Amino acid sequence: MADTASPTGETRLDLKGLKCPLPALKARKALTRLPAGTLLILDCTDPMAAIDIPNLVRETGDALEGQERADGVLSFRIRKA
Repeated sequence: MADTASPTGETRLDLKGLKCPLPALKARKALTRLPAGTLLILDCTDPMAAIDIPNLVRETGDALEGQERADGVLSFRIRKA
């Protein structure tokens, strides 16, 4: 798992290889550390993330700006409220 911040205000979290519930738990922890307005990009390979991450975003009140799947990787774009 890698956590990288960019100068554009984005943080990317590599959660590939982690199984449920770890992607959601690590995403929740990352969101608590980010300032409002930051974009968090998650990359996951666990198919359950397609359900867990949108549910997490609803619970936290943040905004899911996008979700896509490519080559077995689910990517989520979450804007911190």
